[in-house]
Order: sequence, then structure tokens, then C-alpha cells
Amino acid sequence: MQILQLLLSGIAQGCIYGLIALGFVLIYKATETVSFAQGDLMMLGAFGAFAGMSLFGMPFWLAAILAVVAMAAFGVLLELVVIRPILGQPQFSIVMLTIGIAYVARGLVTMVPGIGTETHTLAVPYKDQIWKLGELVVNLEQFVIIVATAILCGLLFAMFRYSKLGIAMQASSQNQLAAYYMGIPVKRLNGLVWGLAAAVAAIAGMLLAPITFVHANMGFIGLKAFPAAVVGGFGSLPGAIVGGLVIGIVESFAGFYLPDGFKDTAPYIVVLLMLMIKPNGLFGEKLRKKV
Repeated sequence: MQILQLLLSGIAQGCIYGLIALGFVLIYKATETVSFAQGDLMMLGAFGAFAGMSLFGMPFWLAAILAVVAMAAFGVLLELVVIRPILGQPQFSIVMLTIGIAYVARGLVTMVPGIGTETHTLAVPYKDQIWKLGELVVNLEQFVIIVATAILCGLLFAMFRYSKLGIAMQASSQNQLAAYYMGIPVKRLNGLVWGLAAAVAAIAGMLLAPITFVHANMGFIGLKAFPAAVVGGFGSLPGAIVGGLVIGIVESFAGFYLPDGFKDTAPYIVVLLMLMIKPNGLFGEKLRKKV
């Protein structure tokens, strides 16, 4: 029963990693850019929901919806104002820019008096509720994380499979120049991808907040979501979720059965093993380029 308990905890945490990794993969597929700001976009989404509830007295569901919409708009604006002007520059420049965006976001939040430097609780309706299934104790917060992740993945699958927008995004991710010649507005799609990635990060932040609280440094969890994207395959959306689950489960079991310290290093050990065994990840595609 202890194994099932650890497995449930690992799956819930892995879903969070997977959602953040989805942002990594979405942006990479669209622009071949790695954004290290995803963790702090998640933090901004959590703070947005907290502000809506505590400052404006909104119910959780309304605050959550507005936070997702606001973060989606922020992602689009971020791509338009900050990212787009330097596209075409060396990848190192863009990576450093996203790291800078993360630090700026964190710094701005900590500057808010009475809020930014404190740890806050997101008062969700299902907080601290549990179900008992025999000897298995199911934390409702973990259950909501798993169900919400499954629903979100289903919606994203339907969008990419059946909607014109999703098909256009897939075409653009395969070959931007060819998509442009076919009349697809590639630049606009890139902005929408950043907006979608920011919205998914906000959802991850609101799912995580009831467990770890809302604070300015919660975005550092993105450093564990990056290994999830690598394990799953950096160009694969399903791989991001699977990679997140792998990292979450390994971390859960390592924290219980191995000595202190192994829990934080386990994700990176998994990445090293994956890079040695299958460098493209579980679902990654082998790309060949003729020169």
C-alpha cells in the first residue's frame, strides 16, 4: 500500500512537471527556442489567482479563469515585444533573454509590498480534503491535479488534431518557411504559442499552489520540468507529460527509499541515463540534416 501511496504522489507531482514541460515543448516546436521563463510564468499565474481572490474577493473559479486569460495575453505580448525582435540571433542570446525574463518577473513580484516576500495560501475549495479507499489515502488536491492534467491534455490533443489553428501550428512547427508560403501567419502563430504556453504554466501554478503555497521562488520548479521535457523528447507534446510522470515517480520513490539529497538529484540522474541510452528521449524523433 505504501508503494501505491508513493505512486499516487509521484503521478500528481509528475503532472505538474509535465504541464510546465509542455510549455518548453510548445515554444521549442514553434520557434526552436528554449524558454527558461516557464517556471516563473507559472509563479505569475499563481500570484494572479491569489490576487484575484485576496484583493478583489473573487471566487476561486473566476480568479483562476481570469488568471489564465491574463497570462495568455501576457505571453502573447511577451513574444511580440521581447522575443520577436531578436529571433534569428544565436540561440544562446535567446536562452539568456528568457533567463533574464524569469529573474525580472521574480524581482518585480518580490518588490510588491507585503505580498512579494511572503508565503501565501491559495484558498481552493478542495484544500485539505482526503478520500480513504481502504488503506489508500487520496489527497483531493492530488486528485484534482491528475484529473485537470488529463482534461487539459485531451483539450490540447483535440485542438491540434481537429482545429484549423492547431493544424496550422503543427504545420508551422514542421517548416515555418513552407507554412509562410502556404499563407499561414507564422509570426501571429508564434505569439499564440507563447500565449498558450503561458496559460498552461498558469494552470500548473494554480494546481501546485495548494500543495506548496504561493511564493516568489516557486518558479524554480521549472528546473525539474526541463529534465521532464528532455526525458520525454523535446519535440513531443505527449512526451512532455510522460517525461513529467517519469520524473515525478522517480523523485517520489527516491525521496522515500534513498538517503537525503537523492530526491533533488534523481531527476538529473534520470536525464543523464536517458541521454546515454536514448539521446532523443522516449518520444523524440531522429532528425537528419543534409549538408
